[in-house]
Amino acid sequence: MAKEVKQIVKLQIQAGKATPAPPVGTALGPHGLNIQDFCSQFNEASKDRMGEVVPVELSIYEDRTFSFILKTAPAAEMIKDKLGLKKGSGSPLQMKVGKLTQSQLAEIAEKKMPDLNTNDLEQAKKIIAGTARQMGISIQE
Repeated sequence: MAKEVKQIVKLQIQAGKATPAPPVGTALGPHGLNIQDFCSQFNEASKDRMGEVVPVELSIYEDRTFSFILKTAPAAEMIKDKLGLKKGSGSPLQMKVGKLTQSQLAEIAEKKMPDLNTNDLEQAKKIIAGTARQMGISIQE
């Protein structure tokens, strides 16, 4: 018989750097999980993605066991990495902080595809372009 899911928790943690300290401890503590066990499993699973922020979807079961799925990095993080930026613009409409080429846009869209609600590369590029615009990054035609 399948275990019953009690709660689903979504976190964004630096790859390979999960510790029982907040935010991990505060998110998982109330559910009675073995936090150190989660941290070591997450760090092992994400060690090949060091330096990335990794979203994780954690299913917590009634018997206090858990399973988790690693997602692709947030689109904003991928865009910042691609352009070498520390952060997006504070006022994206007035102040542009970078330019994204069509090939860079396609590359990010392909990587992000499994977590987007589309299977069409053109639609995925539009989603990523929207994120870039919100960050004050213009898209080259």
